[in-house]
Amino acid sequence: MDRHTVKLHNLDIDVYSMNTVVVGSGAAGLNAADSLYALGQRDMAIVTEGMKMGTSRNTGSDKQTYYKLTLSGDAPDSVAEMARTLFGGGCMHGDIALVEAALSARSFYKLANIGVPFPHNKYGEYIGYKTDHDPRQRATSAGPLTSKYMTERLEEQVRNKGITVLDGFRVIGILTDRAESDANAIGLIALDMDKLGSPNMGFTLFNCTNIIYATGGPAGMYSTSVYPESQTGATGIAFEAGVKGINLTESQYGIASLKFRWNLSGTYQQVLPRYISTERDGSDEREFLPEHFKEPGRMLDAIFLKGYQWPFDPRKIGNFGSSLIDILVYIETQIKGRKVYLDFTRNPGHGNAGEDLDFSLLSRESHDYLKNSGALFGTPFERLKKMNRPAIDLYRNNGIDLEREYLEIAVCAQHNNGGLLGNIWWESNIRHFFPVGEVNGTFGVYRPGGSALNSTQVGSLRAAQYIHANYRGRHLDNDEFMRLAGGQVTTKVELAKRFMANLSCSSNVMDMRKAMQQRMSGIGAHIRTLEGVLQGMEECSLELASLGGNIRISSPYELPQAFINRDILITQYVYLSAIKEYITKGGKSRGSYLIRDQAGENSLEGLKEGFRYSIDEGNLSDRVCEMEFRMRGDEISCTAGWKPVRPVPADDNWFENVWNEYMNGEIFK
Repeated sequence: MDRHTVKLHNLDIDVYSMNTVVVGSGAAGLNAADSLYALGQRDMAIVTEGMKMGTSRNTGSDKQTYYKLTLSGDAPDSVAEMARTLFGGGCMHGDIALVEAALSARSFYKLANIGVPFPHNKYGEYIGYKTDHDPRQRATSAGPLTSKYMTERLEEQVRNKGITVLDGFRVIGILTDRAESDANAIGLIALDMDKLGSPNMGFTLFNCTNIIYATGGPAGMYSTSVYPESQTGATGIAFEAGVKGINLTESQYGIASLKFRWNLSGTYQQVLPRYISTERDGSDEREFLPEHFKEPGRMLDAIFLKGYQWPFDPRKIGNFGSSLIDILVYIETQIKGRKVYLDFTRNPGHGNAGEDLDFSLLSRESHDYLKNSGALFGTPFERLKKMNRPAIDLYRNNGIDLEREYLEIAVCAQHNNGGLLGNIWWESNIRHFFPVGEVNGTFGVYRPGGSALNSTQVGSLRAAQYIHANYRGRHLDNDEFMRLAGGQVTTKVELAKRFMANLSCSSNVMDMRKAMQQRMSGIGAHIRTLEGVLQGMEECSLELASLGGNIRISSPYELPQAFINRDILITQYVYLSAIKEYITKGGKSRGSYLIRDQAGENSLEGLKEGFRYSIDEGNLSDRVCEMEFRMRGDEISCTAGWKPVRPVPADDNWFENVWNEYMNGEIFK
């Protein structure tokens, strides 16, 4: 790695030059760097906004799942079978599904070997269980903090190998060698957070042959979100650079806590807590589920099933299904403006038999689960203490005592199945640019729980392999780099100066962001309408055009936050454009979202809000939608391209032929 200083518009700007920059320090980014090192690459660095930030380090559930090939027992499984499961979720390319399946065991065993405590029996079998959308028992877990353990162990590998980590840099631009979508990535623009108050405003450049982009999902788009507050995402600058998006309509949403952001799946629901609603000031407390579940047993079963049917799914609304709860929570919070809580201190009043719950009201599935867990007694808290004590400790360690206080909740954005376009080596349409982890649009409509963690490891390994095989060349020389990058850097510097010209004693950065996020949670999350999406696109366009003049910062140290707001606006516009494209193409409710439609075939009886919708019948599941963003001055637009999904490959894997192709390097093409 080389470092020198260039002068641009009378600013002295540091330039770091190397073969590969890994952006992000989550499970995907750390594994990318570690894999590159194992392949012999030393000319690289990890560039991160904060080593302890991001989703991998800060999220989980009651039992965070990792999905991989079956590695125990006598149940039949195969790479092709797992690939077909992934592919069967709809809108996923079969060749990528095959790669995800083929490398799942290799990636899993690496994590186990470096110390992630996945459980195995005394014979060494890594046992599994079924997760959502999983016909086998491929899931495993190291507990509530599986992804945290992954990042910690991978960080140890990175530190022990002496891989350079440049901490405290916010990336605000991706540099390419030309404007067309078939361009090459040549570097990055970042802000050094320690130098924001200097004359160069912290501007730092990276001149590199390759970028492995591991910035996580578009977390900053939403107000109701289970993404950690420290993560905002950086998808917008990739769109700005010409990287295409894919399957941007497809995300997961589910019930989560707000004060401490955490998925409320599994045991948190299976112990049957009360759902209560209050006015914003805490008055008018009431249970609201009984208004819509006239039979207590149906309500209790729906709460129980929410444990492992956690993501909102429009197919599970009818017949008093578990996702009806998500709709009712949405109405209370987003439409009525009330607060909703889970209460573990008392049993639900609907189905209460004196002091105790009438467990005979439960279905056999719910009843037997609690019976086998020795939990047919007491309050929800007492049942949780019996079944999953670490779930209580987790909240207590974050300042929340479930034995004494209510837990505020909402239906939150949790994971993006879509994202940036990548091929079977995770390289985007911009060559030398590799989005890995959640920022890559690997998945389609449905995916097995835990497959995202597998994808962080598989995708980052594939990117490292391809770079080692094809892109080991030296970075551009300094003069050529500045010739190609100078204009792009100047544009960002001028924007920063516009932000700096608006220095004020009072900042409006976070107020603007809050309004942007509330808009997206209202119109672009799990409840959508075409009218709302069109209005949101118009607002994003106007706000983006006026951002330089309207935003006010209180000091240079808010510059990164101003650029984050811009990134969020671009991201929202592109995602809303994809939703608009899907709806106007005739798309119906599917995955983890409901499209309200007054002509819809289904309605939620008894709801004054008039929810009508139709369930998608798979009419668009054999296609993917790619989105390309364009910005010319203040004019922005998106172009959609629909393409058929590629099937799962059925190659003739004759060993001698594959051996020769591998030895000759032909597979890395």
